[in-house]
Amino acid sequence: MTVLFLRCLILYVTVIVGVRLMGKRQIGELQPEELVVTILISDVATMPLQDMQIPLLQPLMIIAVIVACELLFSVLSLKSRKFRTLVQGHAIPIVKNGTLDQSLLRKIRYTVDDVLEALRLKDVFDISQAAYVYVESNGSISVLQKPQPPAPQPASAVLPCLVISDGKIVPEEFALCGLTGEKLQTILQKENKRPQDVFLMTYASDGTYFIVEKQVKP
Repeated sequence: MTVLFLRCLILYVTVIVGVRLMGKRQIGELQPEELVVTILISDVATMPLQDMQIPLLQPLMIIAVIVACELLFSVLSLKSRKFRTLVQGHAIPIVKNGTLDQSLLRKIRYTVDDVLEALRLKDVFDISQAAYVYVESNGSISVLQKPQPPAPQPASAVLPCLVISDGKIVPEEFALCGLTGEKLQTILQKENKRPQDVFLMTYASDGTYFIVEKQVKP
C-alpha cells in the first residue's frame, strides 16, 4: 500500500508539473492537439497504478516526452503561421454578411440545430440578427450581431422557432410560436417556395419569419 501511495504521489506531481508547463487553458478552450496530449498523459499516468509490475521510470519518461513534444509544437506554432494552421486549424466563417454558408456547414458536419444551439449559447436567439458567425479552431463560436435600431417603445420578448430544417417541416415547434400548417403553407406560397427548397426557416409569434434557401451543391 505504501508503494502504491508513493507511485501515485510521484505521478500526480509529475502530471501537475507537466500541465503547468504546457500553460493554462479551460477545458472548453483546448486546441485539438492539447486535448490529445491531456488524454495521453492521463492514460499513461494510470498504467503503473493498474499494474505494479511496470517500472515507474517508464511512464515518467513517456510523460516527459509528451510534454516536450507539446512544448516544441507550441514554439513552432509561435514561429510559423503555416505550422499553427496545420496543427490547430483556423476559424471558419459559417455566416458572412448575414448569409449562411451551407457548403461550409456540410464540410464541418454542422446541422441547422447545431448552429441554432451554438447561437443560443451566445444569447442570440434569432439567426437573422447574426452578421458574422465563426466556428473557432477549438469548436466554440464567435458572433457579431447586426446593428439594432433603438426600439420606439418597450416590447415583449419574441422567440423565433425553427419550423423548417434542411427541407423538412418541424411541426412540433408550431405550438411554441403560434404557427399552423395552413399559415406555413400560406407563407411558402407567398414566397413561392416549397419546403424542400428551404434550408432553414424560423417563425416568431409576432408574425415575422426568416428563410434561408438551399444552396445548390456544386
